[in-house]
Amino acid sequence: MNLTPKEIVEYLDKFVISQRDAKKTIALALRTRYRRMQLCQELQDEIMPKNILMIGSTGVGKTEISRRLAKMMKVPFIKVEASKYTEVGFVGRDVESMIRDLVLASISIVKAEKEEENKEKIENYIINKIVEKLLPPLPEQATQEKKDDYQKLLKSMEEKVIRGDVDDKIIEIEFDKINIEFADTNLPPEMAKVQESFSKIFTTMNKEDNKKSVTVKDAKSLLRQEASAKLLDMTNINTEALKRAEDGGIIFLDEIDKIAISSKSQGRNDPSKEGVQRDLLPIVEGSSVTTKYGVINTDHILFIAAGAFHLTKPSDLIPELQGRFPLRVELESLTEETLYKILTQTKNSLLNQYTALLSVEGVELVFCDEAIKAIAKLSHRANEITEDIGARRLHTVLEKVLEDISFNANEYKDHTFEVTAELVHEKLDIVVEDDDLSRYIL
Repeated sequence: MNLTPKEIVEYLDKFVISQRDAKKTIALALRTRYRRMQLCQELQDEIMPKNILMIGSTGVGKTEISRRLAKMMKVPFIKVEASKYTEVGFVGRDVESMIRDLVLASISIVKAEKEEENKEKIENYIINKIVEKLLPPLPEQATQEKKDDYQKLLKSMEEKVIRGDVDDKIIEIEFDKINIEFADTNLPPEMAKVQESFSKIFTTMNKEDNKKSVTVKDAKSLLRQEASAKLLDMTNINTEALKRAEDGGIIFLDEIDKIAISSKSQGRNDPSKEGVQRDLLPIVEGSSVTTKYGVINTDHILFIAAGAFHLTKPSDLIPELQGRFPLRVELESLTEETLYKILTQTKNSLLNQYTALLSVEGVELVFCDEAIKAIAKLSHRANEITEDIGARRLHTVLEKVLEDISFNANEYKDHTFEVTAELVHEKLDIVVEDDDLSRYIL
């Protein structure tokens, strides 16, 4: 991913309003990954990633930044919640499973690239298989004239299959047996290998007829997996995927504040939280994790942790883990103006989404500027008098404003419906000002 820090920030600006510091820090971290890969191997080994800790209330853009990064980047990226892990000895997922998840994400990326590179071969394989079923082969004793005619017919049928002219025809296809993939990354590699062995045994034992009667259109999809398995070298794909995960992998560790233990808590009564922190240390600092695809070293994986830290603070994490996240960035709370910009300036904003949804019913939904300002103002007010849930408040507020028009959309078919400031105040003023109603409705 050869994007400059400015280009990364510009991309994120389309989807996340404000939070300039967080965007800059992440953009620099990503660019540093690229710079490191251009150096000699000796220097590459010495340059360690500077892990990032993002601190901010819920709904201010922490998860949205990670979600957009995942779409933008062509490097292995996963988002996990720290709260779903437990220390070794407790029932639940162990922290090493996040590395195995990263390897699976990397394999998916590399496999998709190889499929794109071999797209023509895969398409030819699928077409040839289908044409074989649509046109029975000629007998060996056929004359040369009939063989020439058959070749012309074959070419014509291939074109029909490509164009989709025969998509509705039913054909009978025999599928190759494909081993069942066990993708439970919480299993130790030894157990995963045992499961794979069982799957191979079951595949060998399962000798029943593999034939299926399907339409040509469905056969194109069903044969794609078989074509990929036959034409792609999965050993090379797995090797390259491990290398990419090692050198460019990024793990977004959300809700890290949920495993911090407040100094005020009575007796620090949850040892599993501190255990998870201790288990995270070697992973974040750099260690070797065994996966069923090979051993991966975590030295150069970038960790971006995020948390609201309402009930705890970063200093409540154990000191060793704090030291593994040297870059700290605090995300600012959303103002009324920011909420207005989120509604009007982001790509595929909530307003655009609702407009598109109601256009399906033939309703042209229009928001006047005063109505948008009223929505932003009342959302901000609701955040002030109840819990601050940031931009997520907009979902609730808009749903409340539009529920009647959405419910009765068929009555407004082929009409324009304007959302005015009066309508917004009519729907929300009483709810926002009544503390009890706000807590239950908004």
